[in-house]
Amino acid sequence: MVDILHRIGVTASPEDVYTALTTVEGLAGWWTEDTDGDAGAGGVVRFRFPPGGFDMKVLDTEPAQRVRWEVVDGPEEWIGTRIVFELKREDGWTIVLFRHEGWREPVEFMSHCSTKWAVYLLSLKKLVETGAGEPSPRDVRISDWH
Repeated sequence: MVDILHRIGVTASPEDVYTALTTVEGLAGWWTEDTDGDAGAGGVVRFRFPPGGFDMKVLDTEPAQRVRWEVVDGPEEWIGTRIVFELKREDGWTIVLFRHEGWREPVEFMSHCSTKWAVYLLSLKKLVETGAGEPSPRDVRISDWH
């Protein structure tokens, strides 16, 4: 198994980042505008993009510290993988440690997704620092896969 890993620092509080990760409004503000569902623990959130989408089961949340999802619908490579956001305070920054874990093999689609996760994490940073992110369909397009 292989994982996508990213680290980003934001000047917003862990509570503000947590809100952006655990509310439909927050998620729609940085990942994709076409978001709906139940973002609470045990709920399923549906994320739709021009080429398709993903359904995430919210495994657990720990206020201002951690959010974990499991992919329950979407591309075959994503099914059963988990997405984890860990938050910590460090020298005046909120550090977001991101993992998309459990990929069966490092295929080209994984490389694409790693780049897109970086784009969306920068959108999350922009949302919590300025109030306006760049979610799909206003995100940076990197290929025909979007």
